[in-house]
Amino acid sequence: MSTSQDKNAQHKKELRQLLIAARQNLTDRVQRAALLQQVMRIWLVGRDDVVIGAYWPIKGEFDPLPALHRWKEDGELIDRPEPRRIGLPVIDKVHKTLSFHAWYPGCPMEEDAFGIPKPKDTEIIVPTLLFVPCVGYGPGGYRLGYGGGFYDRTLNALQPKPFTVGLGYTNAYVDDLEPEPHDVPLDAILNDNGVVWPI
Repeated sequence: MSTSQDKNAQHKKELRQLLIAARQNLTDRVQRAALLQQVMRIWLVGRDDVVIGAYWPIKGEFDPLPALHRWKEDGELIDRPEPRRIGLPVIDKVHKTLSFHAWYPGCPMEEDAFGIPKPKDTEIIVPTLLFVPCVGYGPGGYRLGYGGGFYDRTLNALQPKPFTVGLGYTNAYVDDLEPEPHDVPLDAILNDNGVVWPI
């Protein structure tokens, strides 16, 4: 690694810590979460996806699962030919990628290697739309994750590539976020104010 790469990596590590701490200390997180649930539900009305991948929230992240459960229930009301399904990530330790396993409220869960709950023994499903957590996000649809590269590797491996949507609160916006050469922008980003990407 060059000195500039070292500096950039160190800067991103410090930025992650600051953004996570700020998110965990939000005094109005409940109100922001309610607004983002509403934004998500309205945004999903225009989509015809049947299988959506999401994530289990950690470290003060926005929880997308209530909005997705409503989306699934709404699909049952409109007599769709295929039932709507929700998937949560399970880590493949060998390839360091994620696969998505069917999730539903009350689904048996177990902890993965990082202590994050994952569906236990449910079938693998392939999402056409993937909601991705953002530690931070910036101009051009770029996201700052936790630095493990799981989503980048997963998106490179998934065929066909799902439509990717970042989720985060307004305070996670980083005006000068510098993407790495390998970073791929998200297709959309939603926050508690609405759609912030594409503009």
